[in-house]
Amino acid sequence: MSESHRRAAPRRARLAIALAAVLGLALATAVIGAFGLASVLSALARIGWRGFAFLTVWSLIPFALLGGAWFVLTPGLPLTRLALLTWARTVRDSATEVLPFSQVGGFVIGARTAILHGLTPVTAFSTTVVDVTAELIAQLGFTGLGVALLAMRLGARSTHNALIGAGLLGLGLSAAGAVAFIALQRRGVGLLERLARRFLPGAVAGATAMREALNALYARPLRLGAATLIHLAAWIASAAGAWFALRLAGVAIGLVDVLAIEALVCAVRSAAFVAPMALGVQEAAYALVGPLFGLPADMSLALSLLKRARDLAIGLPALLVWQAFEGHRLVRDSQSGNDLAPRLD
Repeated sequence: MSESHRRAAPRRARLAIALAAVLGLALATAVIGAFGLASVLSALARIGWRGFAFLTVWSLIPFALLGGAWFVLTPGLPLTRLALLTWARTVRDSATEVLPFSQVGGFVIGARTAILHGLTPVTAFSTTVVDVTAELIAQLGFTGLGVALLAMRLGARSTHNALIGAGLLGLGLSAAGAVAFIALQRRGVGLLERLARRFLPGAVAGATAMREALNALYARPLRLGAATLIHLAAWIASAAGAWFALRLAGVAIGLVDVLAIEALVCAVRSAAFVAPMALGVQEAAYALVGPLFGLPADMSLALSLLKRARDLAIGLPALLVWQAFEGHRLVRDSQSGNDLAPRLD
């Protein structure tokens, strides 16, 4: 590839992300407009600041669980470092939800955060990869729960067979993607080399160390299983937070119904992973799925907006703190003349 093509590729990628974000924002606006902006704002006011504050504070529970899942996969790390991985996971999710990045960008930022606070690059990146695997497997279980509850709710009505079929198809595609991701890790030496060349000093040594670290992690299936169960608990805890917020607003809806809504919205968001921050996709999913489980469309959209406000309230401060740590490291290393590349030891 010529130098001009290499320079043009990032510009095209940024343009594609910007275009996707604009289209997503237009879709979100159209969905909210279709159900009435005044109605959605009225539903949001019913939830109010109390529901917003509750949902924001409740998010500490899923983040602690996500940090725990990562901790389980990190060999030899003392319990005192659990807070580090919880913080790194918070930054990772904040980057995914707030910045117009792909999920891969969030994974890299989360691993970088762990490195800044003492993890070696090989440990940070290898455990991130396996943690993503555990989360994918847990998400399959969570999505499967949503599809099963949808089938039970709709029954055998032919008018909804297509919707159930779409859910099953999405579940199958997600499973195929998870299998492909695992196979890529076990056999994708070329991918490991590219990751090493990009993030680790000494491409060959980095690729070998990454491969050995991944093999060692997968040789401990009990740890992988435990991390998967913790991830599943985090998905359920997140849905429970949404249910509590709705109950505070006086919405009479069961926890199982909210679990189904959250699981199906999660599946739609995952299928549309190319959309930055799932703009528009999340709103359309809530508007479609919520009424099927007794949550009116305006309240479903209010819940979506509430969760976006929660993501900003958590994500922006987290990213600002992360950026401050990055800047401090750059200044420190430039003054000391150290190599900015992280060490492998």
